[in-house]
Amino acid sequence: MATQAREFLDPYTTAAENESLTPQKKIDGLNEIISATHMGMLTTRCATGELHSRAMSPASTEGLQFFFLANNASYKFDEIEADNHVNLSFIDTKTTNWASVAGTASISRDQELIKKLWSPYVAGYFSDLGDGVHKGDASDPRVSIIKVTPREIRYWVSNTGAVGRALEHAKGAITGKLTAPGEIRTITEQELHLVFGLNKSTA
Repeated sequence: MATQAREFLDPYTTAAENESLTPQKKIDGLNEIISATHMGMLTTRCATGELHSRAMSPASTEGLQFFFLANNASYKFDEIEADNHVNLSFIDTKTTNWASVAGTASISRDQELIKKLWSPYVAGYFSDLGDGVHKGDASDPRVSIIKVTPREIRYWVSNTGAVGRALEHAKGAITGKLTAPGEIRTITEQELHLVFGLNKSTA
């Protein structure tokens, strides 16, 4: 669909999109949502096309790259190896702020990084199998890193409280006029490449 037609047929999104912010302002807003939620949904695609999602907590979001520690015996690893296109989503139910991260996933067994990201919280997802190898610690061969590198990030920031949102929607229903009690922000692929490049130069 042409951009002009889309803007005409979807005035809500058109009115909500804020393209005037600097990349840093957009990154700051995204980090606020992630900090408020702590847990996200990682979505992968299986070999037959179905989408599978599961709740996961990032071990790190430094540099706008998302790192997870997970059990490589789980199905999500097979799905990532077959199709590395993934989505991460976060929502703050108190504010209705949400974020959607479209990107690609890679898998690593980098022991130094695993030890850096390891925490007692992660250990709760593994158990000592009693074979002297699978001990449920950072050296357990089941522990792998899933790294999600974004290609585009879109998120919503509400600019009113719950009561204000309800009033705005009621007003719109009565008057038939558009209401957008918040804004949609996009961190583009070009802006993300700039962030990744800065991180490499300061590493």
